[in-house]
Amino acid sequence: MQATEFLSYALEGHKHDSKTDSFMKEIDNLFTLGLSEQSLNRRMINEATVRVDVGSEQWDKVSTKTLLFQLYRKAGELRGYNPQAQYGSFLGLIKKLTKMGIYGSFLTDKYTEDEINEVASYLTPGRDELFTYVGLMMLSDRYLARDYINQVYELPQERFMVIALTVMQDESPENRMEHVKEAYWALSELYMTVATPTMSNSGKVDGQLSSCFIDSVDDSLDGIYLDNWDNARVSKHGGGVGVYMGKVRGRNSSIRGYKNKASGVIPWIRNLNNTAVSVDQLGMRSGAMAVYLDIWHVDVLLFLQIGTNNGDERMKARDVFPGLCVPDYFMELIEADEDGRMLTPDAIWHLFDPHEVRQEMGWSLEDSYDEEEGSGTWRTRYQECIDNPNLRRIEVPVREIVKAMVVADIETGSPYMFYRDEVNRQNANKHKGMIYCSNLCTEIAQNMSPSSLVGEWVTEEDGTEYIIYKRKIGDFVVCNLSSINLGRAYRDGVIRRVIRIMMRMLDNVIDVNNLPLHQATRTNKKYRPVGLGTFGWHHLLAILGIKWDDMASVELADTLYEDIAFYAIEMSHELAMEKGSYEYFEGSEYHTGVYFDRKGYTDARHNWSTLKAKVKKGIRNGYWGAVAPNASTALIAGSTQGIDPFYGAQGIYYEEKKDFKVPVLAPDLSPETWEFYYRQNAHYVSQEISILQNARRQRHIDQAVSFNLYVPSGIKAKDLMQLHRKAWRNKLKTTYYVRGTANLVDDCEACQ
Repeated sequence: MQATEFLSYALEGHKHDSKTDSFMKEIDNLFTLGLSEQSLNRRMINEATVRVDVGSEQWDKVSTKTLLFQLYRKAGELRGYNPQAQYGSFLGLIKKLTKMGIYGSFLTDKYTEDEINEVASYLTPGRDELFTYVGLMMLSDRYLARDYINQVYELPQERFMVIALTVMQDESPENRMEHVKEAYWALSELYMTVATPTMSNSGKVDGQLSSCFIDSVDDSLDGIYLDNWDNARVSKHGGGVGVYMGKVRGRNSSIRGYKNKASGVIPWIRNLNNTAVSVDQLGMRSGAMAVYLDIWHVDVLLFLQIGTNNGDERMKARDVFPGLCVPDYFMELIEADEDGRMLTPDAIWHLFDPHEVRQEMGWSLEDSYDEEEGSGTWRTRYQECIDNPNLRRIEVPVREIVKAMVVADIETGSPYMFYRDEVNRQNANKHKGMIYCSNLCTEIAQNMSPSSLVGEWVTEEDGTEYIIYKRKIGDFVVCNLSSINLGRAYRDGVIRRVIRIMMRMLDNVIDVNNLPLHQATRTNKKYRPVGLGTFGWHHLLAILGIKWDDMASVELADTLYEDIAFYAIEMSHELAMEKGSYEYFEGSEYHTGVYFDRKGYTDARHNWSTLKAKVKKGIRNGYWGAVAPNASTALIAGSTQGIDPFYGAQGIYYEEKKDFKVPVLAPDLSPETWEFYYRQNAHYVSQEISILQNARRQRHIDQAVSFNLYVPSGIKAKDLMQLHRKAWRNKLKTTYYVRGTANLVDDCEACQ
């Protein structure tokens, strides 16, 4: 490689500026130092990235081309072709990696060589230059296929095509290639992204493609340990896990009739914590788990301290993320006046043990919710528990619970909030179950129930004895995620086209997936749930010239997400007519039409009445929408993450991990968009407006939204609780982190 060869590629089309001469001089010097190829590559990229700044955005493109130059050279060297051609034989790559045991044989079993050569002709190397530097870096570091000694063989367009081939492998032969082409188009134009497991594992041997899993733990020793085993296997294959612990008996409960013997949920949560750390996904990252508990559970105060600086260190679990399941009634008790003073300052909250409630009352308190605002089964049963003198309880002032929540929020950014009554009222499949909690990133809301061991026996086969365990299958939630890039797709007028592709891709993941648990596979087939989401919200506002804090942003959230809902449901119906409805469709609110009535849809913007009539005949997916955080994959696509405001002040911030620090510019940064990013970054925008935006958005999403609250350091407790109250009053189903300027928290990468 010569310096002139590199510079002619990296600086092609580059506008000459004061930094160009110094860059060229430094590159010439580097080539004379006799550096190793790895050191030379690192130094070349550094020379480009240090020149990136607001006003010098073109240097990001130089950084991108520098990395592309290196990827092309390495691929050519490993695969035996001239790197000046950029891409080599796609069929050759598939055969090579299949032989090496990296790719699964299904690629060559399902597709003929002629078909693979046909899709190879669709590959468009020029789309590599759509990437920003940080996006290309993340794609190459985390997702491009490597051999067992970590050498990268794939190139970006090949990764996108392998994803398309994987998810479309079982489509009917007469139109399969068209579906592959459409999926590749949407991915390679960066109109959409797929979630981390789909992005990374497509095409691979035993590739697990789903992001999010949720389990509920049975209140038994077998149930607790089997659940831990289940979650370890999910984590091993790259999934993030939400775990509902609300059925597990609390501290000082009885065991086999012996009183005051139970140690409570915290020791079991510590076991999950150890599993998350130990099952570290081949050293790439630690496993990630969120644990949810009801706010009336007898152990809730200890639970709220599992990550804080106060309390007994033996009761900590700092590597799991706590989530709090909160009923309307509790939020009503903490309603405040205009000055933030609690309207019921002397209110008492009663904490109960779920095991003792089952024993004494004959039902489980967590199995109900309030069907109407202000009334319903849950609060009736809660009062019955209070009125029963035989039932042990701990009485705590409501303000003490609130204090513990606020301390945890400020110190750790959690607990996540799960507003259980609103979630279950909005559940389109309440005819088949109950939703107890959400997932690791708070955007999934589906029916769930614990699996339980019901028997074991010994059998003999061919002279070998086996122990057979019989387990009753519960609903172990799985969700398959994909997100549309609002900044690009809206601008180019392709939202409906992209959503139709995404829904087909997501639905196909259910059938081609290799899930690690039988109960997860069974639940996935019963409901066929998918999570179509979005990212690039702030990006979209900027290119449309809408300031974050303007009410116009709230109105756009309403109309845009109504569009998304209509197109997604429309496509899911068409897939049902083509392939059949989900197993539990009959009796659902799609079947009865109640879903559309409850949403209050009219024909003002879309022909909802016609769609309602069609959907009564069938819909493919029992759950279809979920807006995940997408931090990493949004960076890959060159946009802003999820529905969050841009993080950096003045149009730039630095993405920093243990092994790199690179500049991230606001997307489409220009004199026209400057004012819509400058001083409108995450900690400066109105959180009240953010909540209103999300309330409009949530109305149209059947599951939930990963929604962060950004607060300043030193925020007062009453002001923080006011934000939580506002979120609940506006019918948000969940909130994710409380992100302060002092508490730094990392997004879950499983849902990216």
